Amino acid sequence: MTAAQPPVYREFTFGVTRAVLRQAGGNTYLRCDQALKDHPQRMTERLLHWAQHKPDATLYAQRDPALGGQWRHLSYAQALESARRIGQALLDRGLSAERPLVILSENSLDHAKLALGAMYAGVAFCPVSPAYSLVSQDFDKLRHIFGTLTPGLVFAADWERFSRPIQAMVPADTEVVLGTAAGASSKAGHRITELSALLATEPTDALEQAMLATGPDTVLKFLFTSGSTKMPKAVINTQRMVCANQQQIVQSIPVIREEPLVLVDWLPWNHTAGGNHNFFMALYNGGSLYIDEGKPTPALLGETLRNLREIAPTWYFNVPVGYEAIARAMDSDDQLRRNFFSRLRQQLYSGAALSQPIQDALYAHAEREYGERIVMTAGLGMTESSPFALFVTNPHSQAGHVGLPAAGLELKLAPMGDKVEVRYRGPNITPGYWRNPEATREAFDEEGFFCTGDAERPLLMCRMPSSRA
Repeated sequence: MTAAQPPVYREFTFGVTRAVLRQAGGNTYLRCDQALKDHPQRMTERLLHWAQHKPDATLYAQRDPALGGQWRHLSYAQALESARRIGQALLDRGLSAERPLVILSENSLDHAKLALGAMYAGVAFCPVSPAYSLVSQDFDKLRHIFGTLTPGLVFAADWERFSRPIQAMVPADTEVVLGTAAGASSKAGHRITELSALLATEPTDALEQAMLATGPDTVLKFLFTSGSTKMPKAVINTQRMVCANQQQIVQSIPVIREEPLVLVDWLPWNHTAGGNHNFFMALYNGGSLYIDEGKPTPALLGETLRNLREIAPTWYFNVPVGYEAIARAMDSDDQLRRNFFSRLRQQLYSGAALSQPIQDALYAHAEREYGERIVMTAGLGMTESSPFALFVTNPHSQAGHVGLPAAGLELKLAPMGDKVEVRYRGPNITPGYWRNPEATREAFDEEGFFCTGDAERPLLMCRMPSSRA
């Protein structure tokens, strides 16, 4: 009888593999054994860089019903042009962190243009969960969000779906920008502007000065916590946080720069995984993000599978229920299996533990098609950490492992009975909650570590070779 052969993985290199450990005061402290490398001071630098070096390459793409469902592409050059025009329009309206742009709509090319325009002008923006507008009956959370942010401008894709929350929640003196204003002309009391008007604005020198005035401490955006137990809090996201976090991702996952990055992603931009990790990963690395308008639900899964049959990702992120649906579909869908794994270098899950049977099923599908597994990894993070914080750096890890700290991030494990609380300190950690000083004070311990409230069993930390400081 011969010993079982070890599994073969598609070539993949982990950038972080060792942790430095120290103990003091009953706490355990961990950091990786490499420093965070130099990175841009503002994300705008990456937009300018790629618009110069690969102007015609796709940054974001979305299927367009007007094109028969074909992909409409937003190139880096087009993204920069629209960002400058929209940025100037936002400056003309006096928007700022105190009067930010609030986006009510789902992921779209228009959403991306507005986000980049606000970023360019140094105007904070906030993508809000569409459910607060389209599902809620009392708009309680939307009312809270508007009260916290005092927006200077509100964007919605169309009047037909968003008229009710606009009429109920948006103050009459707050301008509303619509992707299409059809049906809105008869509404009195709101200043309605079409997005096309912002895109027709001519940039001035004042815009370039505003962009150059932004820096690491500039508020880039606000992202609200889930609000599952209390009203959601507005997490401040600075340029430093987002830029440092993208560099942390690169150092942990260097494979994303070994070939042109392609993402196919449905995760909502009002959430940190979709709106920070993936949205900015494409921009930071000169990649392309294809907006998947499907979801891992019975009604929308078909759209996700359609997209994955057509666009081959080089890197893929999903939640466990999404991977489960994809793995089951591959049982009888040869085209999906063949295309999905054709260029894929890594799979990452987050949000919950991926069951070992589903992980094994995905390995089996890749082995069936290409004779090798695609590395499946996981991590731990949160809105307040931008979100990338811990990352599993071992292809043989088991479901439930959460990994080692990213470069530049220090991890504190504070004892809590038979578990430990995970606490973070580093450049990717939020300075606090907007207009909520009490919650901000409560969030940090005496050493300046952010208290996550996440309790872990130490054995679930994916232990790699470590040394003691």
